[in-house]
Formats: sequence, structure tokens, C-alpha cells
Amino acid sequence: MSANQQQGHPKGLWYLFGTEMWERFGYYLMLGIFSLYMIENWNSGGMGFSPTQKSDIYGTYLGLVYLTPFIGGLLADRILGYRRSIIMGGLMMSAGYFCLSIHSVTSFYVALFLIILGNGFFKPNISTLVGNLYSTDELKHKKDAGYNIFYMGINIGAFICNFVAAYMRINYGWGHAFAAAGVGMLVGVVVFILGTKHIKHVDVVKPVQQGDMTTGRILAMTVLPMFIFGILGYMIPGNFLGSDTNDAFIIGCLPVIGFFIYLAFKSEASEARAIKALLAVFTCVILFFAIFHQNGDALTVWAEDHTDRKMSDGVAAVAQDMNMAQVVINNDIVSAPQEKFDSTITELRKQESAMPDVSVEEHKAKVDFSDKVTQLEKSRKYFETLPASEVPAKGSDMKLYSTELYQSINPFWVVMLTPVVVGFFGWMASRKREPSTPTKIAIGLIITALSALVMVGAVAATNGLSAKAGSFWLIASYGVITVGELCLSPMGLSLVSKLSPPRITALMMGGFFLAISVGNKLSGMLSSLWEEMDDKKNFFYLNFALVLAAAICLMMMLKWLNSVMREKNIL
Repeated sequence: MSANQQQGHPKGLWYLFGTEMWERFGYYLMLGIFSLYMIENWNSGGMGFSPTQKSDIYGTYLGLVYLTPFIGGLLADRILGYRRSIIMGGLMMSAGYFCLSIHSVTSFYVALFLIILGNGFFKPNISTLVGNLYSTDELKHKKDAGYNIFYMGINIGAFICNFVAAYMRINYGWGHAFAAAGVGMLVGVVVFILGTKHIKHVDVVKPVQQGDMTTGRILAMTVLPMFIFGILGYMIPGNFLGSDTNDAFIIGCLPVIGFFIYLAFKSEASEARAIKALLAVFTCVILFFAIFHQNGDALTVWAEDHTDRKMSDGVAAVAQDMNMAQVVINNDIVSAPQEKFDSTITELRKQESAMPDVSVEEHKAKVDFSDKVTQLEKSRKYFETLPASEVPAKGSDMKLYSTELYQSINPFWVVMLTPVVVGFFGWMASRKREPSTPTKIAIGLIITALSALVMVGAVAATNGLSAKAGSFWLIASYGVITVGELCLSPMGLSLVSKLSPPRITALMMGGFFLAISVGNKLSGMLSSLWEEMDDKKNFFYLNFALVLAAAICLMMMLKWLNSVMREKNIL
């Protein structure tokens, strides 16, 4: 055993930690402002989409960004290798973020395509490399802890990025914020290249064995039908699942899901049981991600519209010096009756459209004018549910925490709680009472369900949305769901690494991300119900019921899942 291994974890883990930290910095920076950017009006630098269109695009993007790892994992297993795939994927994602910095409809969709494709090459393969570092007998018992540490790197990047996003957006605009994500991804690629000597020994392309399907046949059985089914789903008259894109996505996933089921039943007996066990877990965790990834949509809207974001005087003074405060102002227009306010804004928009825009100075004047109109609209909306006693006097303003900063609560909790969770399970292991990996996942689902009940309390605190909820409700909800996340998400990665047949590890990692993909799409579909439900408590009760049902299903399968792990001598 090397000195490095005797001290703890392989050196390669820390380079993968740094790579993933910077990759997630870019990914979550973009995601933290994505919904806000889409509903911001066009003249203020956003896309001007409706709330329904925003949720549709959000769910489709999140679904596709985790669907492509199936393809990236297969190509890395068979042809490209893991390191080459990770570098390719990182560069594609960086290019996508830079494209988002260009205010154009065409650039917007090109950007999403590049990010979706790049993540497919990046995400499953860096997770597979982490598991490969622990493939020796001396290190395999540390695999769960290694994935927890790796997962903490993800969330350090996710925590930092939202402060950068807020600063860049407030001071320089949307484009500079998205460009910062591109720079972060490039830094991640550099870190990975610097650490390649500590990783290359576990980057092994698996040759096709006798009886294995060729890569071309797998792609022909999955990718081609996926596109055909997706197009058919889009063209079916009416909407089974709320929108054409929902139908296209879910129906398009069916051939890929069918392939994994085929793989489970056609593999040799020892491999088949392991693959079936993984597929059972994948099915249950879909609903975790359907709830978890509402943090970028429904919970972002909650933070924007229904959370008391007022800064204390001390914080406001510092934030104003750093240009990090969001400002709402009370004046005659904001305080006017709804009809007068609407007519005034309409008139201002007409004036804005009539302004010339033929020079840098005139363009800047037009943007400044648009920003002031947007500020009036946002001020009006924020004051709507603020108690009259807290509304500032006319002519005065109020400093608010930027909405995207609330996206840093979850990663903050991950960084703070990871040592606690790892330490707790380490203590349980020392007493030979550590739960199995599937049991940890089931516990994670139960805790996630409880986080939805916290938000039921948040809704109740607003007295029918007639007042603001305190920020502590979101802090508490994110804290609870983070404990569930730490029991589930890194454990899912660890379970794939433990149970997958070695020759298709990255392919099965792609299967895990397929489950995340479907969950993410369901997240957008659930979020679209937000606008339709008058009593928002019912929205969170629905979330609670769905995750609890998944937890019960997984608990009923624990005996079987643990027996499969015992067969593999990894329980």
C-alpha cells in the first residue's frame, strides 16, 4: 500500500474534487439565474418567456442534460476513454455558457444544446473515475466516504457561484454572469489536466467481449428510436402530459429505458441480478430528483415573490458598497391603483421602444431606461404581499437579498453537513451497525419527504400568501432536504460503482443519470402546477406524498437489494 493510501484517500480524488467543484460552479451559476433570465423581459436583457414556457424549457433542459450521459458513458467505456470524454465535455459546456452570454434567441438554444451534449460526456465519466480509484482491496471500504468528499466539492462550487452570479448580474448584466460560468468551466478543465498523472492508471477502455452488443448496435437500438419516439410524441395531437415537449421527452426516453430492461434480462445470471437491483433503485430515486430540482424553479419563485428578503441596515450598508443589493423603491407610480400602474408601464414601454439605438451612448441610455421600468414592476410585485407597516415611505427604497443567493443555501448545508454525515456513518461502521447503501438511500427519501412539510409551514406562515414568509423557512427546508440528499445522491453514485459489471460501469452510471433526467423533467412538470394551484400547501403536500411513496417502495425491496450486495461481497 502506498504512503498516500495509508494516509487516507488517493491523490487523484482531490484533482477530481477540484475539477467537479469548478464544473459545478459554472453549472449551478447558470441554473441559479436560468429561470429568472427566461422570465425577465427582453428589453431588460432577458428572454421574455411566460411562466408556463419558462417551466417547460427548464424541465426539458434539466431532463436532457442528464439524458445524454447515457451516450457519453457508453462511448467512454468502449471508444474514447474517460479522460478524453471529460475534457471534450468540459470544453463544450464552457462554449455553451459563453453562448448564453449573447442576447439572442438562436444563441440561447445553441447554448443549451452545447451544455446538454457536453454534460453527457463529462458527468458520468468523472463519477466513474472516482469509483475506479477505489477498486483495490485496500481502498474499496472507503468508497462511500470518497463519494461523499467528492460530493462536497460539487457543493463548494455550487455555494460560491451564486454570489458571483448576483454580483455580475447586478453590476454588469446577464451576459457577464453567464460568461463567468464559462470561465469557471475552463478552470475545471485545467485542474483536470494538471491531475491526469494521478488518474490515468484508472482510465481503462473496456474491450467488447464475446456476446456483447456492438456500440453501433446499442446506439441504433436506443438513440435512433429515442429521436423517432420523441418526434412522434411531439406530433401526437393534444397533450398527455401537459405540453408537446413533455410528451416528446417522456415518450422519447422509452427506448432507452427499454434497452436497460433488455440488458438486465439478457446478461448472464450474476450480472443480471446486479443490473436489476440498480434499475429498481433508479426507479425510486426518480421522485427524489423531481422534488429536489424544484429549487431552481418553484422554490426560486417562492424566494422571489413570497420570501421576506429585506436586508438589515448593517448588511445593506456593506452590500450597497459592494453593489450586491437588489433595490426596490416606493414612488407614486408603484403606489398607484392597479389600472393606473398598468397604463403607466404600458406608456413607458412605448417610450422605450421609440428611443433611438444607433450608438453606444444611446444604447446604454435605452438599457438604463428599461432597467428603471423593470425596477418599477419588480417593486410593485414585491410590495404586493408586504405588510403596509413595512413598506418604505414614498421616495424611499429597500435593499433586498438577490433571489439567486437563496440557491447557495443547499450547497452551504452540504458543505457543513457532509463531515457530520460521513462521521456518523463512520461511527456506525466502527460499531458494525452501518446501514447498507440501499438503506441509506431509503432513509434519504424519507427525509426528503419531510422537507416538503417544512414548506407547508412556510405557506401557512404567509396567511394565504397575503404576507411574506421569513427566510428561515427556506433555510430550514433546504437543511432537511440536504440531509436526505447526502444519504441518497452520493450513495447512488457509490452503488452504481459497486454493483455495475466492470465492463459497463460508465454505461450504468449513464443509467443513473437517466433516472435523474426523468426526475428533472418531472420537476419542471410539477413546477408548472405551481401557477395552477390556488392553495400552495397542496403543491407541497403533493411533493410529500410522491417521495414518501417512493421511499415505501424502496424499503419493501431492501431485503432483496441487500442479498444482491452480499452476493457481490460488498455489503
